[in-house]
Amino acid sequence: MTAPQSPDPIRPTPSAEQPERRGQYTALALATAAFGINFWAWSLISPLAPKYRELLDLSPLAVSVMVAVPVIVGSLGRIPLGALTDRYGGRLIFTGLCFAAVVPVVFLSVVDSYPALLAGGFVLGLAGASFAVGIPFVNAWFPPHRRGFALGVYGMGNIGTAISGFLSPRLWDTGGRSVPYLAAAVALLVMGIVFWLAGRNAPGFTPTTVSLTKHFGSTLRLRTTYELAALYAVTFGGFVAFGVYLPTYLTSAYDLSIADAAARAAGFVVVATLARPVGGWLADHFGGVEVLRVVFGIVAFFAVIAAFTPTMPVLTVAMLSMAAALGLGNGAVFALVGTRVPAGSVGAVTGVVGAAGGLGGFLPPIIMGAVYELTGSYAIGLMLLSDIALAALVFVVFGMPGRGISWRDAWQTLRSTA
Repeated sequence: MTAPQSPDPIRPTPSAEQPERRGQYTALALATAAFGINFWAWSLISPLAPKYRELLDLSPLAVSVMVAVPVIVGSLGRIPLGALTDRYGGRLIFTGLCFAAVVPVVFLSVVDSYPALLAGGFVLGLAGASFAVGIPFVNAWFPPHRRGFALGVYGMGNIGTAISGFLSPRLWDTGGRSVPYLAAAVALLVMGIVFWLAGRNAPGFTPTTVSLTKHFGSTLRLRTTYELAALYAVTFGGFVAFGVYLPTYLTSAYDLSIADAAARAAGFVVVATLARPVGGWLADHFGGVEVLRVVFGIVAFFAVIAAFTPTMPVLTVAMLSMAAALGLGNGAVFALVGTRVPAGSVGAVTGVVGAAGGLGGFLPPIIMGAVYELTGSYAIGLMLLSDIALAALVFVVFGMPGRGISWRDAWQTLRSTA
């Protein structure tokens, strides 16, 4: 008599309760749109940083600080917003966040001093915390074996950074300094109204009733919280750092025009964004740990290539390869969140993991600016990225158990899903 086999931790047994399918894709579309618009608002300052540098005669370090302030606030803000979403649901929190983000956006449209930009960017950082609202909102709508792909699609809301990178400098040039901010403010208002009218929490959503302090404390006792936070600090941190600093890097190191640099940075963001649901899908089928092993190897290799300031075609290949890898990694990390974290704690864990990712994007722009001021080169900063990616690779290989899928099994799985 053979012992019964344990069920696959990714795919549920036939008797497992499934969330109702009706409304899943409406909820996913609304959350992705709201996330994208909030990220558009969150990223307004970065593509305009070269213009503010000329307008206010700012040093590279001052520009780096201005760009980084919304990032750190958006990162830390994910911790309370994730826990609040576990308690009150994504519909209420997302709607309120859209309306609240209008205030700093309108404020930034009328100020032109460096202290005021820092103050406006500080409050604007709340829009970047929107990520922690949508993850538990979407997660509750989908069964475990489809969460990786669904959360990857939601993560495509990162495209808001590309929208800002492409539109903001052009709106500034054609309509004046306030136009990019006012356009984002209108989009936030409309999205808040639509989300309140059309959005709803998943039928199986059960609000967390314990106090926020106890809820957060239980989150910090989960080992997976720290593991995934560390990995997301590298994948999403790298994405944010490049997304916000590439315009400055390309104008300084390669003497590109502001519009050209912003467009190339937007291309980086688009590639990383499109790769995110692919990373979630691959994690659904092969395991998130296995995907991350490949991701960190790619980032470590191409960061070294970029550190030597290669020709523009070589740099383009290196940057787009890292963009794709980082996007795959972002999707894989949250596929692991969706399958390894208890349902009632997804928001709180997302807050911590998302905060770590945002903080991972806070320090690199400042380090890059400081390194460039001291050495006139970005090589040291890029080599540090390679070292960190190598450390993450060692951790996922030796410190995290995966599904142990072989190349033969992977090929058979790909054939069966084609």
